[in-house]
Amino acid sequence: MTDTAFTWLLNARPITMELGEEGYGQKPLSAIEIQQGKICRVIPMEEYSAAASDDAVLDLQGRYVTPGLIDCHTHLIYGGDRADEFERRLQGVPYSTIAKEGGGIASTVRATREATIETLVEAAKPRLEALLREGVTTIEIKSGYGLSLEDELKLLRAAKALTQGYSVRLHATFLGAHALPPEFVGRADDYITLVCDKMIPVVAAEQLADAVDVFCEGIAFSTEQTARVFDAAKAHGLNIKAHAEQLSLLGGSELVAERGGLSADHVEYLDEAGVRAMANAGTVAVLLPGAFYFLRETQLPPIELLREYSVPMALATDFNPGTSPLASLRLMMNMGCTLFRLTPEEVLRGVTQHAATALGQQGKLGQIIPGAHADLLVWDIRHPAELAYCFGVSQPLYRLFAGHLTPNNYS
Repeated sequence: MTDTAFTWLLNARPITMELGEEGYGQKPLSAIEIQQGKICRVIPMEEYSAAASDDAVLDLQGRYVTPGLIDCHTHLIYGGDRADEFERRLQGVPYSTIAKEGGGIASTVRATREATIETLVEAAKPRLEALLREGVTTIEIKSGYGLSLEDELKLLRAAKALTQGYSVRLHATFLGAHALPPEFVGRADDYITLVCDKMIPVVAAEQLADAVDVFCEGIAFSTEQTARVFDAAKAHGLNIKAHAEQLSLLGGSELVAERGGLSADHVEYLDEAGVRAMANAGTVAVLLPGAFYFLRETQLPPIELLREYSVPMALATDFNPGTSPLASLRLMMNMGCTLFRLTPEEVLRGVTQHAATALGQQGKLGQIIPGAHADLLVWDIRHPAELAYCFGVSQPLYRLFAGHLTPNNYS
């Protein structure tokens, strides 16, 4: 039955994630019609009449159906690993010492520059497949470990090559302004000029990315430098987003909102002015509990303020070698509840509806509504809260991509 295209899903319990709907947007037993890879309509079962051929119908026997999961913030492709640094830190070696010895992000940049596209793709396949097994149907992949024109382009091309052959939608993000490369030490403004004048135009011309990201932080780039990158991105028709307020309150979230950005990510130190700006702009707060956990941080994102101002909250793995080597979006859902005190409904919206908005795909992904892509998951669970309550046990019973039944047991 794998790769069968279905026209109808019968006896489904859709968790629609419709805007404005509470209680997961649940509907009673329904029939979901799929045409040309998109959801055509969702109707009560009693309104369904057998108009399709038997081989185009899948009877779900009362099981829950959710939109496909969306991991809207990852650094999935890089060279080398940092397991040795992880061990050394636990043995008491300060990160500053490791960095001075050539470790930290510098070691990842070095290994990435030395790797071929083929090597990068092969190394990333197990990470991607782990996410697909859990039900991810759309993924964002950032560059940012090359920090030169040649190597940033290599990472973005590797992202395209990685996702070929898999039933997953790719949104690539150019993160050239991730850190200062070693050859530009003491010349941050010069590097930002390279990013704006050389890198972004090529990325845009070759259509290698949908958006441009900046690490706006004291250890990375200032708000003034970030604004320069945003202006260059907008001038070339690219969306913008920011790593912001992860380690301190610098104002990156407010800046990206004022510039009409898609999202501000991390946001542990976000203040009310930033929250208000994000609410006014419709900018999504992407919460990354994996990094919070892995770094043993204590500053929680301002969840109550985000709720008060109705800022959409997405959730993602932030998979990367240094601060979140955790390829499990379901684990992030659990951590969103246990560490950030989100509700199971909030975290499910965070990896569907709001994650789609963080990628500029609202109404197209992350919801079971007419016109959305028929990227759907069928679950053998008793209650939707199970998806956040536990991880590593319940996997999707069926995985549909554009209406086609696809494998979810990647190995």
